[in-house]
Amino acid sequence: MKKLLCATILAVLPVTTLAASVFTLQSKDFSDNALLDKKFAGANKNNPSCTGDNVSPELNWSAVPSGTRSLALLMTDPVGAKGLGVTHLVAYNIPASRSSFAQGALTQGKGYSGGKNSPGTLHYYGPCPPAGSGLHHYNFVLIATDLPVGQLKAGLTQSELISQLKGHALGAASTVGRFSNE
Repeated sequence: MKKLLCATILAVLPVTTLAASVFTLQSKDFSDNALLDKKFAGANKNNPSCTGDNVSPELNWSAVPSGTRSLALLMTDPVGAKGLGVTHLVAYNIPASRSSFAQGALTQGKGYSGGKNSPGTLHYYGPCPPAGSGLHHYNFVLIATDLPVGQLKAGLTQSELISQLKGHALGAASTVGRFSNE
């Protein structure tokens, strides 16, 4: 009888009650693995491959792991620089209480400590794939950490940040935007 009662109760509970929340990263500006609008591409008059407005897309996240004290956000193009990879954003010391960045906020460099990206800036630098190089995938990875906000100094490169996060990462979520100058 107890087994039947338990089975009946479980059957009527909503599925969301039973499923664990999954750490997710998404955007209102693009779906995962979808094309990014041209306005999100880099804008550099000295680089003909930078054809956009350098506006960072909106990003939002949910269900950060328990114990998260700060977040780090990376944006990379693994096939950029002829396969050597390009880092477009290194952002960290993001408060765990935060759940989004509005469109354009990452370009302004506010609400996080900026690390040095491949072009040498401390904020969002949009896609600039060379014409003829095909479709590039821009990986946005959000890392939950147990480090307090302010623990890491500004200006770290991607590899320096990853080194500092070893032993402190609690989980990650990602989404991908694609772009081409074809």
